[in-house]
Amino acid sequence: MDFSDSQVPSRYKRIVLKLSGEALSSRSTSESIDGDILQTVCREVKAVYELGVEIGLVVGGGNIFRGLAGAEIRGVDRTTGDYMGMLATVINGLALMDCLEKLDVPVRVMSAIEMNKVAEPYILRRATRHLEKRRVVIFVGGTGNPYFSTDTTAALRASEIGAGAIFKATKVDGIYDKDPMKHPDAVRYETLSFMDALKLRLKVMDATAFALCMDNEMPILVFNMNEAGSIKRAVLGQPIGTLVS
Repeated sequence: MDFSDSQVPSRYKRIVLKLSGEALSSRSTSESIDGDILQTVCREVKAVYELGVEIGLVVGGGNIFRGLAGAEIRGVDRTTGDYMGMLATVINGLALMDCLEKLDVPVRVMSAIEMNKVAEPYILRRATRHLEKRRVVIFVGGTGNPYFSTDTTAALRASEIGAGAIFKATKVDGIYDKDPMKHPDAVRYETLSFMDALKLRLKVMDATAFALCMDNEMPILVFNMNEAGSIKRAVLGQPIGTLVS
C-alpha cells in the first residue's frame, strides 16, 4: 500500500508513542508482561500504523526494574540500577517487536546501548530511514546514560527524528489540577501551555524531559491508553486527553 502525505488522514505524519513498562504488566497476577495486554497494545499500534503514520515507540522498564527504586529500596547503586532499568526496556522492546511482527507490522528495535545480537545500535539516519520505509522503530536502552528517564528518551528521540508530537499513554485521561484518584473534584485540563504547566507544578514529565520538549517546542499529548481506540483517536486529532504545547 502506498502512503503518501496526501493519503495520511491523521493530524500527524510522524509521532513518538511513550509507553510505561507498567502498562504491559498484569493487573491481577505478578506477570511482568501480560500476554493479553501486550496483544491489546500492539493492535492499537497497528491501527495507527495502518493510517500511514510513522511511529517511533519508547517503552519504559518499570514493570521489570526501576533504577531509582532499586537505589532506594534494594540498596543498588543508582548508576548500576539505571543500567539495569535500561536493560529492562530492551526486554519490553523485544516483546513488543515479536507481537507486532506477528500482526504483520514491520519493526526494528534500536538500542542506545550496543547489543548487536538482539537490536540495532541507535543511529539517527538509520532510524529515520526505517521510518521512511514504513517500519515501526522501537527505541530501547534509554538514552544510554544513567540519571535519565525514558521520558527524557522520548523527548530526545522525538526532537531528533522530527516527530509532530509525543503521545504519552497513561492510566488517566489527561492532566488534572490534582490527583483524580484521590480527589473526586479534580479538574482535567484540555490544553495547557508549557509555562502554565510549570507554574502550576503539574507533573507532565520529569523536569529534564519537560524542559527538552519546551525548548524544542515539542507538543505532548497525555491520554488514557486503557480506553479502546484511544491512540488512534489521539492521532486523528479528536478531542482526547490533555495537549501541552
